[in-house]
Amino acid sequence: MKTPLGRFRIAEKIGGGNPITTAYKSREPVPVSPELLASDDLIMSRILWLEGMEPQNANTRARYIYIHGTNHEDEVGQPASHGCIRMRNEEIIDLFDIVETGDTVSIQP
Repeated sequence: MKTPLGRFRIAEKIGGGNPITTAYKSREPVPVSPELLASDDLIMSRILWLEGMEPQNANTRARYIYIHGTNHEDEVGQPASHGCIRMRNEEIIDLFDIVETGDTVSIQP
């Protein structure tokens, strides 16, 4: 259940135009409370849903592997998910605005 490696494409962009404080469950915006922010590792602000382009990562989309914002920005750069790549919210918003669906992504060790 680690982050898959190799070549991917951005299959879907989710959250454009939503506030930076938006949290998602099953890719749908949900109300955010202080209790939710403190207790869960949330998918925040924007989602770039990845699709694998190689045999070893072909199940990436079905595993719901994203590049996304987080409510635990202090943990960015440390393994803490089942495969997603977490980014600081301002940074994922900047990235979201410059990439397009279909753009390729390379994830290396």
